[in-house]
Amino acid sequence: MKSKALASTSAPTPAAKTAPRVGQPVRGSRTGRPIMVALDLLGRRGALRLLWELRADALTFRALQDAAETNPSLLNTRLKELREAGLVEHDGSGYRLTTSGAELLAAMGPLLRWADQWAGGPQAGV
Repeated sequence: MKSKALASTSAPTPAAKTAPRVGQPVRGSRTGRPIMVALDLLGRRGALRLLWELRADALTFRALQDAAETNPSLLNTRLKELREAGLVEHDGSGYRLTTSGAELLAAMGPLLRWADQWAGGPQAGV
């Protein structure tokens, strides 16, 4: 009986972090508007790099880890979030962008052009 009382008054354990969801509060937004959710997800460490590395072909976990120069723990976390968001999928050949993930990269083309112009022209080697 005593343990039930303690359990009900103890602080809840934090839920495991998952991909941000539309309609749920995210960093910078209590409303969870789609653009804010997308920016939260893409602003997480390594997320954009993983999408960039998957732009051409599917990569195995190890190949993606090497290409993104990241550690297995962070890679697992980001892949889980990107898969939950429907941007990355896994099949027999490895991880690849979904149609939605490829559309996201295409939508970022104007931002890339703007950034190049803002920085004074295309950046060599980038």
